[in-house]
Amino acid sequence: MGVLNVTPDSFSDGGRFVDVSAALDHAERMIEAGAAIIDVGGESTRPGAAPVAADEEIRRVIPIIEGLVSRGARVSVDTSKPEVIRAALSVGVHLINDVRALQSPGALEASAAGSAAICLMHMQGTPVSMQKAPAYQDVVIEVSDFLKARVEACVA
Repeated sequence: MGVLNVTPDSFSDGGRFVDVSAALDHAERMIEAGAAIIDVGGESTRPGAAPVAADEEIRRVIPIIEGLVSRGARVSVDTSKPEVIRAALSVGVHLINDVRALQSPGALEASAAGSAAICLMHMQGTPVSMQKAPAYQDVVIEVSDFLKARVEACVA
């Protein structure tokens, strides 16, 4: 998976791919290097990141997803917002990658309306709070139980 952050505040690439042309060029390089799917994210989930409005996230990711799908690439969208999920599904996204495991109101229903695969992630808290004293009694069991419950919610 090639990760393509189209955010100005990305922790991994410093906002180098906010321009559609630069983003598509970088995605092509990742595909040439062997990436089987490109994961497009329009909202930073770095520790301390502030949320982005759905319309802004859509503005950032949809042109990239459209461009990649039109070139025959397999594309994932990294989002938690139902509005972004619906918009991405409408332009042919292949996978929904959600750091909140489809817990945002409406995200599960939006995902179920399409045929994209789902990648459920675990995060304690939110990007703003996730590094403020995260605590687990048994991290493996707790994360496993969380993901099992989210899978059950998805297949229900």
